[in-house]
Amino acid sequence: MKTQPKLLLLIVLIMFPQFVETIYSPALTSIATEFTVSDEEASQTISVYFFAFAIGVIFWGIAADRMGRRKAMIYGLITYGIGSSLALGALHFSVIILARMIAAFGIAVGSVVTQTVFRDLYDKKELGKKFSVIGIALSISPVIGLLIGGLMVKKYGVLGVFSTLVFLSIVLLLATVKFLPETKKDLGTAPAIKEVIVVLLGDKLIWLSAILVAAFNIMLFSYYSLAPFIFDKLGYSSTEFGYSGVLLATSSLMGGLINKKMVDQNISSTVLIVFAAAIAGVGGIGTLLLQESLFFLIPMIFVVVGFSIAIPNILSQALVKYTAVAGTAGALFGLMYYTMIAVGLVVSGLTQNLGLILTFLSAFSLIVALTYKKVHR
Repeated sequence: MKTQPKLLLLIVLIMFPQFVETIYSPALTSIATEFTVSDEEASQTISVYFFAFAIGVIFWGIAADRMGRRKAMIYGLITYGIGSSLALGALHFSVIILARMIAAFGIAVGSVVTQTVFRDLYDKKELGKKFSVIGIALSISPVIGLLIGGLMVKKYGVLGVFSTLVFLSIVLLLATVKFLPETKKDLGTAPAIKEVIVVLLGDKLIWLSAILVAAFNIMLFSYYSLAPFIFDKLGYSSTEFGYSGVLLATSSLMGGLINKKMVDQNISSTVLIVFAAAIAGVGGIGTLLLQESLFFLIPMIFVVVGFSIAIPNILSQALVKYTAVAGTAGALFGLMYYTMIAVGLVVSGLTQNLGLILTFLSAFSLIVALTYKKVHR
């Protein structure tokens, strides 16, 4: 291993997929109008994004074990830039779909390879602490993303959003080229993929972890894909929807701080995951009851807090047994949960009922979390 990468760069890289997606979210209603498609079709640009993201996760995760973390990250960011540039010049909705898929395939590198780098650098206990810090850092991205996206739509329309995404991809690529060293210790060796697949698919904890990650992400991204249309029906603009990011980011920060404090007090990850699912359940029921008014944002606080507590604990513990094959195992694990997320968001987009989706998934998550706690002993 050469020099250790800067923690700030790693945090930005792991934030980037969520950050750019929240920039895009305020543009959904404008995309529906500009390309003359329905709300449901516009929402599906998020679900296809996650299908391509899932494929990207498996590709870049395996690539990280074969060519190294640094090269995989650079090539992935270049691919994301190509996809964003294609969207910038799109004249037809089908091109937007294609561009979103290419961008998603590329930016998946920010999730799987960055997590792999963290697993290269830190042991189980330290990894849990780092992920609790990441949870706090992730609370910043929605507010910045939604605000930037809302302002870009208001001033420059859809082109403003895609121009911003292209610019950000270039900046992050340059920073990665300059500051990200190689962290794979045995560069040049690669694990047997078939063996890793067999072991992972037979690991009950991996399946439960993947289901939990998927469920919490579907809850959060259902807000980003459905809430713009709720705001629109209530007479609010995409810019005002962007301002809702302040509330969500504050909620995420609250959840991250609660999680960090509990982790520091040595409360087990399994207890925290069950706690998070219960909190999300309160938010889901509240959203179902209040989604005909702007007051639905109040129970959404509970959903976001639950997400911010659950995700760092699930991800930090999921692959502790697979550090020797971190890239490939992370890729397969990511493929599992991102495929579930993509399917879930298709259903969410077709349902167009945020409260119903949140209530069902939070109840389901609580059942899975209790099973996870029992198996994890």
